[in-house]
Amino acid sequence: MTEPGASPEDPWVKVECTLSDTSLDPDDEDSDYQQESYKESYKDRRRRAHTQAEQKRRDAIKRGYDDLQTIVPTCQQQDFSIGSQKLSKAIVLQKTIDYIQFLHKEKKKQEEEVSTLRKDVTALKIMKVNYEQIVKAHRNNPHEGKDQVSDQVKFNVFQGIMDSLFQSFNASISVASFQELSACVFSWIEEHCKPQTLRDTVLGVLHQLKNQLY
Repeated sequence: MTEPGASPEDPWVKVECTLSDTSLDPDDEDSDYQQESYKESYKDRRRRAHTQAEQKRRDAIKRGYDDLQTIVPTCQQQDFSIGSQKLSKAIVLQKTIDYIQFLHKEKKKQEEEVSTLRKDVTALKIMKVNYEQIVKAHRNNPHEGKDQVSDQVKFNVFQGIMDSLFQSFNASISVASFQELSACVFSWIEEHCKPQTLRDTVLGVLHQLKNQLY
């Protein structure tokens, strides 16, 4: 509506109408406020998500250290140097490292024991085969050579075989410890009590006695 005396074509009327038309709309103010609130809400959610992720990470680390203290026996033993204080993370890690190194040594020791036992089994198998051959030969010829060799000759043969074996035994065996003695004995049996080796020893003794008798 124009003022009295003002022409519709008056430029001042156009300016006034333009200013009236471009006044702030309440809806526009609400839109800006909602946008700002949305930005703040996004930041809060992002900060909260980061805080939760960090808390989960810390909880996971704590559970890991708790599990180590439960698994590692030395972490459960009382350390009088720190009294009843809770073990620090550094101490837990060090005790875990020490325990792992201990397990590696035990594993190596057990592997060596298994290797020794396998050698023992091999030696026993060789002895078993030898005895089976002796028994079989005796069963096939139970009376062969009976009453043809005196007891003295038999003793001389036995003594010669034992002397020969003892020489190799004495040269091969170490008595520094019982464990070393056991290992050396079975190694000696495996090396010097093979069928072919025993056969050569017996033949050598018999040949020597033959020369003495005849």
